[in-house]
Amino acid sequence: MTPIPPEILPHGPDGLLIRLGLTPAEATVGAVQMLRRAIETAAPPGVEEIAGSLTSVFVRFDPARVTRAEVVTEVQRIIDATDLASAALPPPLRRWTIPVVIGGDKGPQFNDMAKAAGLSPDAARQALLEAPLRVLAIGFAPGLPYMGLLPPQWDVPRLPQITPDVPRGALVAAVRQLIIFTNATPTGWRHIGQSAFHGFDVHRDPATPLQAGDEIRLAAMTPADLAAFEADNPGGLGGARCEVLR
Repeated sequence: MTPIPPEILPHGPDGLLIRLGLTPAEATVGAVQMLRRAIETAAPPGVEEIAGSLTSVFVRFDPARVTRAEVVTEVQRIIDATDLASAALPPPLRRWTIPVVIGGDKGPQFNDMAKAAGLSPDAARQALLEAPLRVLAIGFAPGLPYMGLLPPQWDVPRLPQITPDVPRGALVAAVRQLIIFTNATPTGWRHIGQSAFHGFDVHRDPATPLQAGDEIRLAAMTPADLAAFEADNPGGLGGARCEVLR
């Protein structure tokens, strides 16, 4: 079941936030993805944008075409017609395999993360490479994927201090999730690895290759492999491969 009953909340002059939970439990994330797809399919008049987070769905509407009350009524109708109580992550439509270097100079906080998870570095590396991850949401920055959920032992909080700068393509970890940064950025998440995967590029079509719901598998590569991709990286995918599953 979803942890809390769906709440429809105002969000600015032209938006609604449908909150489905308070923490990113798998059932909550599944309910978010199910409701987002249901609203997209219904295509309510006047709705111009639909986006999902880890715990909520955002709907933006055009006040010149439709009133807030009309959008609330239509969204409530869609909620009532959608079996959110039995929600789980839907089967993925696509599977991405993304090469990464884990640990070493390219993942300077990996050993600290492994220790916090109660694992040896070798066991932690193997666990990450075997984990069937899902893109739970795209957010914070264009194309940036929140991937998870890792087993409960990986429920490690963010660092108490900010790392001033981690590079584009950095693999970072916290609270049972992984992120591949789309731009160099400061972060409180632990920098545990590096890829040459560019999650957002305005010169590419599509600019954002990953989508919420995609399955992600990490594949080990060497620092030499990474250097080769950084020197020659057509499409900015860093050797990532996408399989269409259905």
